[in-house]
Amino acid sequence: MLEVHRTHRAKIRNHSQVADSLDRHGWSVSKLWNVANYHSREVWEETGKIPDHKELKDELKGHDKYKGLHSQSSQRVLEELAEAFHSWYSSDDDRDNPPGYRKENYYDSQGRRVHEEHPRSTVTWKQNGIRHDTKNNRVRLSKGANHKEHPRAWEYILVEYETRPGVTVENLQQVRAVYDQQNERWELHLVCKDEIETPNAPGEETAGIDLGISNFAAVAYSTNEADLYPGNRLKQDGYYFLKEIANCDDSGGERAARLHHKWSERRTHFFHSLAKHIIQRCVENGVCRINVGDLEGVREDEHGESKNWGKHGNLDLHGWAFDRFTKILTYKAKVEGIEVVEVSERDTSKTCCICGREDDSQRVQRGLYVCEACDAAFNADVNGAENIRLNINDESNSESAPSLGGDRSTGWLAQPEVYLHSLSCGFQPQTEVVDCKP
Repeated sequence: MLEVHRTHRAKIRNHSQVADSLDRHGWSVSKLWNVANYHSREVWEETGKIPDHKELKDELKGHDKYKGLHSQSSQRVLEELAEAFHSWYSSDDDRDNPPGYRKENYYDSQGRRVHEEHPRSTVTWKQNGIRHDTKNNRVRLSKGANHKEHPRAWEYILVEYETRPGVTVENLQQVRAVYDQQNERWELHLVCKDEIETPNAPGEETAGIDLGISNFAAVAYSTNEADLYPGNRLKQDGYYFLKEIANCDDSGGERAARLHHKWSERRTHFFHSLAKHIIQRCVENGVCRINVGDLEGVREDEHGESKNWGKHGNLDLHGWAFDRFTKILTYKAKVEGIEVVEVSERDTSKTCCICGREDDSQRVQRGLYVCEACDAAFNADVNGAENIRLNINDESNSESAPSLGGDRSTGWLAQPEVYLHSLSCGFQPQTEVVDCKP
């Protein structure tokens, strides 16, 4: 059995009755975030160390802003901030900034700040703060002490929800109240635990995936098929959203936060769509194992220094979320009984998958690989994917010596199927993509 967590989006039926309470809790999240952010920056300046979530909880559990939420909700805010600081601190991109404050400043005609306004941040309730009425589709969400008439009273927000048809909400683990800026109303994200039976693998074949920037993924199958997934959509979004965020008057303001959120959602949608499509193709090709290139340390050179690929190259390199995609792929593969294994990428891009000749100069230009030994020419990324499929760096693998054999053609290496991403239709063959929108 495989344990999975599913998130169901739900409309709030009694929105007018609970909106004020959710607003107050959303503002409380922003205020606690700002207090913890200020404390973290002070510790950083004094000690050079960023406090982790345990230290933040110990320091702030008696703070008045901590009491604006249920204790587990406050803990989740501090966990998210600690995660954001850790992500910033571990980043090797000099353009990254530490987590900002959640507020928007308003100024008069002379440029003097009149007041500040906190956004409605997402509020998370864990199991101890939830009572779920499955019969009537209602959840009771515990209030923070500061929002109760009596601090020790058991008071709650009673939310009536409605999911899409056919959805059953069971084993509720977490509830997130998320404010929809476009529709100006709250909605619920209900996180449920489910157990599914893992099926047997659909076959005995192996696939190889080479992750890249120009082509986000190249996939080679042992059935003489190969697929390419260009990363144009991700690159276009990266250039557009960074430019729009840079044009915001306040980098920590509400508009910048909305742009960051939308950019993140589009990236997540791309990764899930891509992983889903690759797994579907693996099922069609009878795959039981997927070899994925291990890209740990890809942003560093042989001396451990950050690589410099120029202005646009650095933007692409540091926005390359390969580790996140691999996690999504692994999860979706498990559901189909397919194993995902990370293997070494060493020399896979410069080794001919047909004869095994290794030469840096054989990749003559972007997208083209020409082998002087066997006079073969084919797509460079597919060549890398095939070498990863063969796992040429595994000495114990009897198939590791590149050799297609006399009965296998090389046409699929030169002309892989290309799939392009559409926001409305997901991935479609390049030859069929015109406009998927109705």
